[in-house]
Amino acid sequence: MPTSPVSKRSELLTPSQARRLFEYNRRVFDRFVRSVRRMPAREARRHREIGHQSLFDTLVHILNVHEVWIGYILSHRGSDAELDRLFRDRSRHPTDWAGFQRYRRRVESVVDAYLARLTARELARPVHAFWMPGTYVVSDALWQSTFEQAHHLGEIIGALWQQDREPPAMTWLDVGRRRGSPRRVSSK
Repeated sequence: MPTSPVSKRSELLTPSQARRLFEYNRRVFDRFVRSVRRMPAREARRHREIGHQSLFDTLVHILNVHEVWIGYILSHRGSDAELDRLFRDRSRHPTDWAGFQRYRRRVESVVDAYLARLTARELARPVHAFWMPGTYVVSDALWQSTFEQAHHLGEIIGALWQQDREPPAMTWLDVGRRRGSPRRVSSK
């Protein structure tokens, strides 16, 4: 009998791990937004042959992913009609930094509200997105959102290096460490 692709209970994130992971994601995302925003607008919006063309549009796509997965699929709002309205919403595709910031605040408020009420039971709940085959649970969807952000930031990293621009640091050990945690542990 084939095994189910649904995450086993021991493999699920805990609510505190999920919140910590998204805190890290936000810190990394902040660094990339600041880096791209410091560029001349023409450079930030230039097509670079990466997945979502420009650095700016790739940052927007990361927000789109979080909004769809967390604000709709995980929040029981994933009907065809609701998703159709969402996908046609022009505010999801800002063309300047002011629009980006408005959209970002909207997405982050949805993510924050969802994570604040996250429970172990919720993490094990089966979910389904019409574009993703198979069976999976909320924990898997949170990983999906996280990994997709990492992949798209990797595209931005590559594009920045191609222009001899150093990308922002994103290592878990530096960025993911909770504020106030010691940077070094003495060997004495």
